[in-house]
Amino acid sequence: MEPLLTNEIVGLWIASFLTVCVFSFLLGDNPFYKFAEHVYVGVSAGYWMCVGYWGTIKPEIVDKLYARDWIALIPLALGVMLLFQLSSKTSWVSRWPLCFLVGMYAGLQIVYTMDAMIIEQVQASIKPLIAYNTTGGFDLWNTVINWILVFGLLTGMIYFYFSVPHKGLVFGTGARVGIWVLMIALGASFGYTVMARISLLIGRMLFFRDDFWPMIQQLWGGA
Repeated sequence: MEPLLTNEIVGLWIASFLTVCVFSFLLGDNPFYKFAEHVYVGVSAGYWMCVGYWGTIKPEIVDKLYARDWIALIPLALGVMLLFQLSSKTSWVSRWPLCFLVGMYAGLQIVYTMDAMIIEQVQASIKPLIAYNTTGGFDLWNTVINWILVFGLLTGMIYFYFSVPHKGLVFGTGARVGIWVLMIALGASFGYTVMARISLLIGRMLFFRDDFWPMIQQLWGGA
């Protein structure tokens, strides 16, 4: 292992200290956890402020004004008007750019939401009940998967169809099966969320094993 620089050693100590502070929440709310929480929020706010400046303000406003592209004065004026929110007497000025931002964002989200949440979802749900492989032969595995997808989709839709009483063979049985389908889907989603959190925990454990502990061994060996 190559000798670590002083800034690397300090960074490892800070990272390990903040990690332990976050894990201390397992023992209850305490000042160490609050300190790590405030540091995380403050660093995140500063980081995104820098990203916003170098990624948006500088290329879209500052550079364009230097290039005499006066159309950039419009977003600059709207951004300055947002700062009037800091005073209660002039906060009414900030409503104009806020109305513009909300209207523009709503218009864009209608298009994106329609495409991502409706059109693509419908396209992904249209599956052939008899699947074939690339050579033209019958594909049993994809056929079974498609039947499960279509069956789960139909029973889930039946459960949410409240215009007809959930009684009888079709709507009664379909609604009951739809509940199981929804529970399986929610359980899989919850399991995915738990596994994502566990992967973060594993990442911190690997940090202590692969980065922090070798640094301690190096310092002891050097001492």
